[in-house]
Amino acid sequence: MSSRAVSRPVGSVTRGTTNPNRLRRMDRWIAHTQGGELRRVGDPVAIDLGYGASPWTAVELLERLRAVAPGVRVVGVEIEPARVAGAKRYERDGLVFVHGGFEIPVVQRPVLIRAANVLRQYDEDEVAGVWERLCGRLAPGGLLVEGTCDEVGRRHVWVALGVEGPRTVTFAAHLGSMERPSELAARLPKVLIHRNVPGQAVYAFLRDFDQAWATAAPLASYGARQRWIQAVRYLAADWPLVGGVGRWRQGEVTVAWEALAPGR
Repeated sequence: MSSRAVSRPVGSVTRGTTNPNRLRRMDRWIAHTQGGELRRVGDPVAIDLGYGASPWTAVELLERLRAVAPGVRVVGVEIEPARVAGAKRYERDGLVFVHGGFEIPVVQRPVLIRAANVLRQYDEDEVAGVWERLCGRLAPGGLLVEGTCDEVGRRHVWVALGVEGPRTVTFAAHLGSMERPSELAARLPKVLIHRNVPGQAVYAFLRDFDQAWATAAPLASYGARQRWIQAVRYLAADWPLVGGVGRWRQGEVTVAWEALAPGR
């Protein structure tokens, strides 16, 4: 797999915190929504941007994507050279690690760029520029998935973007450990986390989700999954949700970006 020479990677070194299975919820959603596009493209490339101090997320991304698109190749991109050197021993067929940043130093345009827990350290006013740069590197039909999760991957929120810009926001949770949906507020991506205040759309969405969760409380005796599904059904009456019960059963709910965009 060819890579482009990098004189000075674009971006800043992150803390590098990572754990095995941390991104499983995001990966599961990517495999479901992008599997067809990854199969359609000849020799598809996916990027794990900012994989951190250990290469587990890139290794797992390869395994999960190959379950739906056997021909996919994954490139782990890291801005810290020592992390790239340490990851080299994990390279295998379809998986390499390269030094770089937001410029995405690969020759072939990727069908997928996954950037998890990368932009939290940046200022909010920097996000749009990073999004534009990354989306500009995508292949036609490609997807950028950018978001944040907790250390063990039980709470996760991400934005999905195409070359035209943001499309959706997905909230995903381990339902057995959740008391109320608004707990996900702590994992909002940088573009939304400071917007969780009265008068902003994401605040109203989480408020309504908590209310729907409370209204669905009688279903708790059937388990958290059934309660979540019913709460999402209530939510769908007022919010433009994307996807159906099959995704809700996974502890997910996806909302059209326009409904939650800052300023709404």
